Amino acid sequence: MHAYPKVITVTPLADSRLRITFDNGVCKLYDCKPLLQKPVFAPLANGWLFRTVQVDPGGYGVSWNEEIDLAESELWEHGIALEGAHTVAMPA
Repeated sequence: MHAYPKVITVTPLADSRLRITFDNGVCKLYDCKPLLQKPVFAPLANGWLFRTVQVDPGGYGVSWNEEIDLAESELWEHGIALEGAHTVAMPA
């Protein structure tokens, strides 16, 4: 089983994108636009709801409510690394 870095921060951005910072210091940009075509993610087209995104306890992903979430593996594998956007990892 592959261990993925945990999410430490999430910032909602314009155009249905998320900026994710992982506990290994890597920052990635995740585009949620393709997900909006799926019924479970369609409510995220509402900008107000999209901006309520939060990091899940333990950093295992992000969520908007009880029904809408994304795992850290999805964010890590499909996010695009932001060059020069590394941050210092938080101590354990």
